[in-house]
Amino acid sequence: MAQPQTIAVQCPVPLPHRTEITIGHGGGGKLTQDLIDRVFRPAFSRPELEAQHDGAVVSAGGARLAFTTDSHVVSPLFFPGGDIGKIAVNGTVNDLLMCGARPLWLSAGFVLEEGLAIATLERVVASMAEAAAAAGVGIVTGDTKVVERGKGDGLYVTTAGVGLIEHGLKVGPASIRPGDAVVLSGDIGRHGMAIMATREGLAFESPIESDCAPLVAPVQALLAAGLEVHCMRDLTRGGLATALVELAESSRLLFAIDETAIPVTELVRGACEILGLEPAYVANEGRFVCILPQAQAASALEILSRTAPGGPPALIGHVRAAPSGRVTLRSVIGAERILDRLSGEQLPRIC
Repeated sequence: MAQPQTIAVQCPVPLPHRTEITIGHGGGGKLTQDLIDRVFRPAFSRPELEAQHDGAVVSAGGARLAFTTDSHVVSPLFFPGGDIGKIAVNGTVNDLLMCGARPLWLSAGFVLEEGLAIATLERVVASMAEAAAAAGVGIVTGDTKVVERGKGDGLYVTTAGVGLIEHGLKVGPASIRPGDAVVLSGDIGRHGMAIMATREGLAFESPIESDCAPLVAPVQALLAAGLEVHCMRDLTRGGLATALVELAESSRLLFAIDETAIPVTELVRGACEILGLEPAYVANEGRFVCILPQAQAASALEILSRTAPGGPPALIGHVRAAPSGRVTLRSVIGAERILDRLSGEQLPRIC
């Protein structure tokens, strides 16, 4: 296996009172949360935002709708298992699903850099069309802008989505309860390692492919089975660890996680060891956690084993009342430590 001379991993130390945006503000860690709390939440304060979920749940004409948006700045544009177009569709579809909604429609906005090959754009658009068809959604509106050469990094894509909530559950952090089980849909870390291996020229005996996939089948199966799903969260930038910390802080509860129960392939684990990364913080694009009553955990595992990509699923922990707002991780030797957000960006430009 060939190893590169240098690895461009960035993790800036957070400093108080930052006056400029850094790459770390886009990593989903402490700097991102600081930016949200200092700039966006005060300016846009609304009850829908305070839910701190993957999308907003709104009512219109007697229907409950989920609404979400996301921007995509992946580098490179194409990688094993996916591309920027596939991520743009699946990322927005999955955010709607995490709200308990059936995804219906997407919009797509493109920022194109002067000099981008038309063939590249055609390839991305074809990938988006294929991903939308697989997820059962329509791309029904959009926009295109062009920026000068050297000012757009090729291609950026922004997608927004609307979905219909067809049940009476309130799926979100506020519904999590002490005693709930934490179920993980499949193995973690593939997307981040696929991007990094491509970006840094790492050569493995077997290539690592991104886990980029729609989560329509497993989520709809859980809801169709009548399970009392309290919350779901897909694992994107910041990985499993950041998602759990976000849920613990939002719900003001303790998530007690067993590290030995978290599925990680040997290939991903080995790549993480080479790069000095922890799999729990590596990005995913087709995995999620489901929080529901402990009595229903076995049913959820059985359903996910049949429907979720990247299985088998795993029961990785439980929710407790105190100390609130924390995630604890019990290691293979029984030692327990606190999981926290990363300071900044572990792997830049990942989604």
